[in-house]
Amino acid sequence: MRLPRSSGVLLHPTSLPSPHGIGDLGAEAYRFADFLRETGQRIWQVLPLGPTGHTHSPYQSYSAFAGNPLLVSLPPLVRDGLLESRILETAPAFNETSVDYDAVTAFKEAAMRHASRRFHEGGAPQLREEYDRFCAENTSWLDGYALFRAMKEAHGGAAWHTWDAALVHREPDALRSWQEKLRPETDDLKFQQFLFFRQWRDLRNYCRDRGIVIMGDIPIYVAHDSSDVWSHPDLFHLDETGEPTVVAGVPPDYFSATGQYWGNPIYRWDLMASRGYAWWIDRIRSMLSMMDILRIDHFRGFEAYWVIPASETTAVNGHWEAGPRDDLFHAIQNALGSVPLVAENLGLITDEVEALRKRFEFPGMGVLQFAFGPDIHHAGFLPHQYYPNLVAYTGTHDNDTFIGWWQAKGEGTTMSRAAIRQERDFARRYMATTGKDIHWVGIRTVMASVADTAVFPLQDILGLGSEARMNTPGTSGDHNWRWRFRAGALTPEVAGRLRELTELYGRLPDGR
Repeated sequence: MRLPRSSGVLLHPTSLPSPHGIGDLGAEAYRFADFLRETGQRIWQVLPLGPTGHTHSPYQSYSAFAGNPLLVSLPPLVRDGLLESRILETAPAFNETSVDYDAVTAFKEAAMRHASRRFHEGGAPQLREEYDRFCAENTSWLDGYALFRAMKEAHGGAAWHTWDAALVHREPDALRSWQEKLRPETDDLKFQQFLFFRQWRDLRNYCRDRGIVIMGDIPIYVAHDSSDVWSHPDLFHLDETGEPTVVAGVPPDYFSATGQYWGNPIYRWDLMASRGYAWWIDRIRSMLSMMDILRIDHFRGFEAYWVIPASETTAVNGHWEAGPRDDLFHAIQNALGSVPLVAENLGLITDEVEALRKRFEFPGMGVLQFAFGPDIHHAGFLPHQYYPNLVAYTGTHDNDTFIGWWQAKGEGTTMSRAAIRQERDFARRYMATTGKDIHWVGIRTVMASVADTAVFPLQDILGLGSEARMNTPGTSGDHNWRWRFRAGALTPEVAGRLRELTELYGRLPDGR
C-alpha cells in the first residue's frame, strides 16, 4: 500500500480543549478538523480509542472493540433531550491543560447514566430505532463487554480472574443470573457505546467531507483485565485460575535498561491459526469501520515476540518466540482484501521483520529523534536514508516533544551525557541549525524528505517542551496520557507556518 505524498498531525482526542475536563468528540474536535483542512493536512492520527483502565493508557483497554465513553461530548445530549442544561452547569472547574481522570470520570459517567435512564424510560424517542440497530449490529462484542464492565463494577473494580469461579469460567447459569441482576447497568453501558459510536461517525464524516483521513492505532496485545480475555480465555496463555503464565514486553532498549514489562497476556497463536485467525479478522474489520488507515503497534511481534514469565518483575529474563508471520496477514487479506496498514517497525528490528513488512508492502515508520544517536549509520532514521513508502515523524506519543528532546540531559534513556552532547552536535550539523526554533527545523527536515507521509505531534507544531509529553514508556506515573492544549493555541501564525511548509514540500492535497 502506498499513501499519497501528504502530511498530518498526531493528536489524541483526549488532548483537545473542552469544558468538561477531557477532550471529546464535540465542537473542539470539529474546529481541529477545520485547522487540518486550513493548513493542508490530510491525516489526523489518533491513539487507540477504547475504554481505558486505571492507568488511563489507551494501550491497556477494557475492550478491543468498544469506544471510550469519556470521549462522548455532553452538549449534544442536551440538544437530543437526554440531559438538562443545569447538569452541565454543575461541572467542576477542571484543569485546562491536564486531565484529572478521577474527577472527569465521576462527572461524565453520572451525566451519561442520567441520559441513559431518561432514554430507557422513553426519552429521545427519535433515537430508539438507531439505538436498537446499533445493538443488533454489534451484539458479537457489545453484550459481553457490557456484562464484563457491569460485573467488574459490582466487584468493586476487581480484575475478572479474582471473581467467583463460576464467573471466571463463564458458567451459563451464573452468567444468566448476573445478566438479569445487572440489566439496568448493562443497558447504561450499551447506551454509552451507542453515544460514542454515533458521535465518532459524525466526526469522521465531517473529516471525510473535508478530505481528511483518520489513522487509527491497533495495539498488538490486549489487556489481561478486559472483556476480550474474559470472553475468550482459550485464546491466551492462562492458567486454570485465569492468571497469565507468560506476558508481553520488549527487551532492554533505548528507553529502559531493564526493558518494558507490559504484562499483557500472550496469544495462543497455534489455536488462532486453527480457527483461521477469526478473532483478528473481526478486530481489523471493526477498526476499518471506524478508521481509514490502521497503524499496527509493535509490528515486530508478528514476526517474533518477547515472552516473559509472568512471575518476573522486569523484561530482562525473556526470550523470543516465532510469531504468526505471513499466515496472519494472508488470512486478513483473504477475508478483507487489501487493508491499509502501517507497520510500527521501531525498536529491535531484524532483517526478518523488515522482510515481512516489505512482502506485504506495508509502510514503515521513521522517527527523527532517533536519527542522531550512536547507531545512526545503521538505524535508517536519517532523512537521507528514508524511502518513499514510509510514515516519518519528528516524534511519537512515546517520545518527548521535539523541544523537550533537544533540551534533555539524558534522563529516561540509557545514553550518557557525553553521548547526548555528541548526538546534539551531529543534529546541529545535519539540520544546519543553531537550535533556534528547533521544532520548526525538525518539521521542515521531515517535510522535505522523500517519505510519502509526514506526521507531527501537535506538541511539536505548537513548540511545547517536556511538560506536554504524552507518555514515558515503562512508567505508570500520573503524568502519562493527561496532556491537553489550550483553546486558542492554534493561532493564525501557527497555521500559516504549517501550511507554508506543507505547500513548499509538495504535500498539499489536490485542490487545496
